[in-house]
Amino acid sequence: MYNLTADAQYLPPIEGTFTEWFPGGSVPYTPKGLAFRLQWGSLRYSSNMAAAALLAANMGVHPEEYRHWAMCQIHYSLGDTGFSYVVGWKPDGVSGFPTRAHHRGASCPVPPAPCGPQIMSSNAPNVHLLCGALVGGPDNSDSYKDERSNYVMNEVACDYNAGFQTAVAGLRHLLVAGEHPEQTGSATCPYS
Repeated sequence: MYNLTADAQYLPPIEGTFTEWFPGGSVPYTPKGLAFRLQWGSLRYSSNMAAAALLAANMGVHPEEYRHWAMCQIHYSLGDTGFSYVVGWKPDGVSGFPTRAHHRGASCPVPPAPCGPQIMSSNAPNVHLLCGALVGGPDNSDSYKDERSNYVMNEVACDYNAGFQTAVAGLRHLLVAGEHPEQTGSATCPYS
């Protein structure tokens, strides 16, 4: 409603939400700076909130602060802490990315080869590279196991990737516009 009306009565719920999500609020953080809402698909929550923070910033709600926080959450997923949680994305200085995403299409062999329980328990990398997909993510101590059977950490889902891709697009837009936190001097992560 704030976006449609610019009525100040709608601003406190936006600010209150991010007060809870930012350091010092009710959402805990991992040692490396991930806002950790819940275990199952932990990156889904931080990515979706990063997208929401960028949308709020675009409406003029604490733009520098919200953009900086969103960038740090997305950069965590992309590998700033040493491991990328995006399949196929391994920038310099990053040790790796998930190779065993919990995803039938990526892990099953090409027909007529059978796909069954033996595939789920295999330690071999997925047959197909699900390039660009965000997996569930780490636990509250930044630990992660690249195991296909570990759907809590390694599942790929639309609700994980929708917010993540939205936030990445938002950060790209800021970069093109010259307003990205790395261009404005607000680039230190983890956010504090």
